[in-house]
Amino acid sequence: MGSKRQRLSEPGSSFYGTSPGSSYMYNPTPYAYVGQPPPFPVVKLRGLPFDCTEVDVAEFFHGLDIVDVLFVHKNSKFTGEAFCVLGYPLQVDFALQKNRQNMGRRYVEVFRSKRQEYYKAIAQEVSDSRGGSPRRNAPRAKSYDEGKESAEHTGVLRLRGLPFSAGKDDIMDFFKDYVLSESSIHFTMNSEGRPTGEGFVEFASAEDSKAAMAKDRMTLGSRYIELFPSTHDELDEAISRGR
Repeated sequence: MGSKRQRLSEPGSSFYGTSPGSSYMYNPTPYAYVGQPPPFPVVKLRGLPFDCTEVDVAEFFHGLDIVDVLFVHKNSKFTGEAFCVLGYPLQVDFALQKNRQNMGRRYVEVFRSKRQEYYKAIAQEVSDSRGGSPRRNAPRAKSYDEGKESAEHTGVLRLRGLPFSAGKDDIMDFFKDYVLSESSIHFTMNSEGRPTGEGFVEFASAEDSKAAMAKDRMTLGSRYIELFPSTHDELDEAISRGR
């Protein structure tokens, strides 16, 4: 997964997607960056609603290829800012046209950003999620973790925070210590068939799913993934909602 993210800035990468409103593959070669790589396709958003989700961001940029959405937190609280990685550099110009347009009742500002700023934000989020921040809300985090530990295991885990570009092979690699088949991995979709950033994994036993919780908040590519004990009923409901 990590290597895929590095290829985002390379001409000809599979992440360069299709040109908005067309059915053909966009060829980035004429997008003249002779002798140097094209810029990393990332924008920064500010003023997002505090209940904003990755799906909301994807719908805000409807028609663009969303590779990743990273929400920015400070002291475990959402700041209303996020970074959005797009399919290829030209899409940054389309994204900037959404500057000061509304998401719900809030107007959202969209700025150009840089690879370094995006990766710095990732490092901060990962550090905070692992208790690296001295001002982290420890009591809240403790009760949150205790709730996970006391939950009954049925062999199913729910995953949250998945990159939109994640595939079943990435999940199998993430849980490489366990025997999984492609049919045991499920990604949830919204009503338009777009990934929601969540998924489910069916393990061979409740013991395996409980042991796999050791991967909670570990990184898949550059994103840290949250794991939750789940059930087959919750899995079936989530899949039926996306149909």
